[in-house]
Amino acid sequence: MIRRIIGAALSPLAALAAAFVMASVVIAVSGESPWQSFGAMFGGAFGSGPAVGETLVKAIPLAISGLAVALGLRTGLFNIGVEGQLLMGALAAASLGFAVELPAAIHIPLCLAAGIAGGALWGFLPGLLKAKRGVHEVITTIMLNYIAFYLTHYLVTNQLKDVHTMAPQTPEIHATARLAHIVESGGLHWGLLIAVLCVAGFAFLMSRSVTGYELKTVGLGPEAARAAGISVPGTIVLAMMLSGALAGMAGAVEVMGVHYKFYDQFSPGYGFDSIAVALLGGNTAIGTALSAVLFGALRNGAVSMQLATDTPKEIVTLIQAIVIVFAGVRFFGALKAGVGCWVFGDRAPQHQAPNTEHRKRDT
Repeated sequence: MIRRIIGAALSPLAALAAAFVMASVVIAVSGESPWQSFGAMFGGAFGSGPAVGETLVKAIPLAISGLAVALGLRTGLFNIGVEGQLLMGALAAASLGFAVELPAAIHIPLCLAAGIAGGALWGFLPGLLKAKRGVHEVITTIMLNYIAFYLTHYLVTNQLKDVHTMAPQTPEIHATARLAHIVESGGLHWGLLIAVLCVAGFAFLMSRSVTGYELKTVGLGPEAARAAGISVPGTIVLAMMLSGALAGMAGAVEVMGVHYKFYDQFSPGYGFDSIAVALLGGNTAIGTALSAVLFGALRNGAVSMQLATDTPKEIVTLIQAIVIVFAGVRFFGALKAGVGCWVFGDRAPQHQAPNTEHRKRDT
């Protein structure tokens, strides 16, 4: 048990260390100091109270959407469509936020529910195709990403467009649909509490509930799940809907806590970054949360690094890509070897060929 926990911690740390080493080489070749560059980056991310608040603001959607990716992977599904699901959830929340005005105690939960529903619907479609027709979820979720991109673009430039501006965006949501700031002088909002609840709910779902057991069992071995009486098609659809619901929640929180409207291409790629967040976090609740804070710090500190050292902020993208490669190879290699996910302690069903030697009969 202790050895497995130590291995669980070392694997993502090794991937992260490899990413920073390779990024350091690139920075050094470009003529800058890696120490100064990374020092400026983390100074800009954690150097003051407001900086920490902005880092957490960027970590909130990464944490929730990272859980969406993690839930899919725990079920054996690679949900590449988190970005599209996030957009659909954000647009649904923004639409309800400006269309009606209700007491905040009612309006905020309704907008969050709309975001969850929008993301769940966008996750249901590839889940159904996977369960009923065997269509691979990577293909369908990538295709649905583009449909979400262009559908939201069309809506915010036509039916849902704010007529008072030339920008492709919805009207601002009412004050009753906004998530208040935790500190008046900062940008950190109560979406942080929602993210914490999502992390706690994910941990409970995967470790303490029957549904979580079924999701993990299908991910570790569909044939064994069928033998145990679990509906594999139904579990696949449920997993994709839950994953999409989390992504939609991330989009709704971002609209309600930061932008107060939906505008075209408002997401800087949270849905894609969440893949690295989930893999680095080992598809666990706490690991994904910590990974989201790290990537939030990278995003928040990248501009400070560029201003202080002339190191381009795109080095953050390089770090994320290397993390995906190293962590992804480790994760999918372990999964292919039949040992389950490399960090959360699940074990794949052990199949052993029957010993036919004892069944031979003398003739």
